[in-house]
This record gives sequence, structure tokens and C-alpha cells, in this order.
Amino acid sequence: MENIRGIVLMITAMAAFSLEDMVIKTAAETLPTGQILVILGAAGALVFALLSLKSRKRLFTRDALSMAVLLRSAGELVAALGYVTALALVPLATAAAILQVTPLAITMFAALFLGESVGWRRWSAVCIGFFGVILIIQPGLDGFQPASLFALIGVAGLVLRDLATRRIPAQVSTSVVSFYGFIAIFVAGISLLASGQQSVMPAPGLMLWLAAAALFGTTGYYAIVAAMRLGDTAAIIPFRYARLLFSLVIGVLVFAEYPDNLTLLGATILLATGLYSYARELVLARSATA
Repeated sequence: MENIRGIVLMITAMAAFSLEDMVIKTAAETLPTGQILVILGAAGALVFALLSLKSRKRLFTRDALSMAVLLRSAGELVAALGYVTALALVPLATAAAILQVTPLAITMFAALFLGESVGWRRWSAVCIGFFGVILIIQPGLDGFQPASLFALIGVAGLVLRDLATRRIPAQVSTSVVSFYGFIAIFVAGISLLASGQQSVMPAPGLMLWLAAAALFGTTGYYAIVAAMRLGDTAAIIPFRYARLLFSLVIGVLVFAEYPDNLTLLGATILLATGLYSYARELVLARSATA
């Protein structure tokens, strides 16, 4: 039963993030990306600050300002700059598909820089997965969109964020960590505005959509954390790939974006290699405890 609840929460989180992406992409047609990030970052930080205060968690402590939290926030900043820029410039399904290489990239960097053991099977999955990314980006072909490289910058930020998360002291609550993550998104927006983007007064209707995006984002954050605390991680994590399915559907229905065959093939390869990598991690974990 705990696994089922965790899976439902994970799918809910992915649906919420996909809806947030939809609103961001729509808003980017009239608002600069920096302004969007400022609004979403401020709203999310406020929500998690209130949640922290409600649960009597202090926002400013030595542990909360540890190097691991600061590195995680830096990763969040880079991820926001890269991924939101990609959302504004390339089809939703393309950006979401490239994002699916994140777990494989985490495996690679954990092996290279953290000394984690990765066998030849998972290395093979990583290499094949990155081949899938090449098919999606299509360098040198007519379908190549240079702006899709911003999504890879987003992936780099997410890798730093998730690897740093492993080093955060256990006594730092999830709400406090999330607060600093949204502060980083706010800072990312400020940096874009300071670089020359001109803010504009959004229409009232668009402000309601941005409020909805903030709600989707904080709901997704809460749901994914709750999901990871329930049941078997190996049973729950694969459902993160539901985000790609939601993004494909939204891209077709809302933005009339139809991925080409190479993009679909690349996305399929990413899904297959990501799921295989998780399966290998599960086998290794069971062998270690046997």
C-alpha cells in the first residue's frame, strides 16, 4: 500500500511539474524569463518559509548554510537558468526529453567524482542514453535547434543539485532546503533582469496563470518529497519518467508541437536506459544486503 501511495504521489508531482512548464512556456511569450523566475522563486520561497516557521524549523542556522546546501542552491540556480530558457525557445517535449538524461548523468558524475562503484552495464546504459540525447538535439541536421543546448545546462545544474543533496545534514528539514532552492531561482531571475532583460507589467490574467504555476511548482516539490519517503524507492523512482509523457501530451494539445521521429526515438532510448539503470541499482542493492 505504501508503494502505491508513493507511486501516486510521484505521478502527481510529475503532472504538476509538467503543468508548471506549460504555464512558463506560455508566459515566456510575453514576459522575460528573468521576470518569470523572480515571480516563481519569490512565491515558492514564501510558501516554504511559512511551512518552516509553522513546523518551528529555523531558516538561518549553521547547518542550513552549510556548503552542501549552498552547492545545492547553486545547482538549482543553474538548472533554472538553463531549463526555463530552453522552455521559452524549444518545443516542450524536446526540453522535457533532454531532462530525462539527468539520472544517467548523476550516475556518471557520482562514479567520476564521488568514487561510487559503477559496473560496465550501467556505464553502457549511460553511453547509450547520451546517444539518445544526441538524437533529440540532432547536431548537424536540419532539425538542430541550438537553444536545446540550454536544456543540457539545466541538466548540469540538476546533477549538481541532486549530488549536493546527498551531503546535506539530516537535521536540515526538507522545507528549509526547498526554501533555499526557491531563493536560488529568485536570484537566477534577478541575474537575468540585471543582464539587460526588461521587465514588463503582466496582464491580470497572466498573473493568475503565474500564481497557478507557483502552486503547481510547490505542489510538485511537496509531492516528490513525500513520495520518496514512502515505500520502496526502486518501485517509485521510475515513475519520474511520467513527466515526459505528460509533456508530450501537453505539447501536442496546447502548443500543437509534434515531435519528429528522431526525437521520439531518442526519448525512447533515454527511457529504456534510465529504467535499466534503476533496475541494475536495485539488483546491486539486493546483492549487497543478501
